[in-house]
Amino acid sequence: MPIRRSLAVLAAVAGGVLLWSELVHRAAHRRGPGRSSAPVGAEAVVVLGFRNRGLRANAVNRHRMRIALRSMDPAAGSTLLVLCGGAVAGGAPEAVLLARESRRQGYGGSIALDRTSRSTWENIANAVPFIERADTIRIASNPLHAEKARTYLLRQRPDLAARLGPTADHRWGEALWLKPAFAAVGLRKLRALRRALRAAP
Repeated sequence: MPIRRSLAVLAAVAGGVLLWSELVHRAAHRRGPGRSSAPVGAEAVVVLGFRNRGLRANAVNRHRMRIALRSMDPAAGSTLLVLCGGAVAGGAPEAVLLARESRRQGYGGSIALDRTSRSTWENIANAVPFIERADTIRIASNPLHAEKARTYLLRQRPDLAARLGPTADHRWGEALWLKPAFAAVGLRKLRALRRALRAAP
């Protein structure tokens, strides 16, 4: 009985953590800039790279590419996929690995690469020249990271932030094993960002 009780407690705790992480991601998905419902003409979808040691997109980057591709509006007049990330953890820029992954997943459209950025702030700054002419801008990553990036765009270019459209970055039960860690890290970073914004002149 003690073993069964312990297993039941562990299962309940694990289930609670997973539910909490789902709710955190869902809230971030629905929060902040990025709710524009303006008609889509030219569309830019920005994908934020994740640290990648090898020469093939890792699980996180593959997931972010799936988010980007399913977020594209088939009614858009044109779509540009903007891939961001330098060689932060490996020998190849994350943007290059994302480009290969986009083709592997079946995307055959236009691509622009930011091969040098080493932070989310730089991802957004380096993406700006590629997205300035877009009518709708989408940012693809996990919901908390995307919320942070949307906030950065609002700080850097509020005129472009007004064009942010929704992204299909949350689905219940998807990538369950990633969500608790990203929820914990993402919430910590968002709290730090909000404190910095409040302290800014």
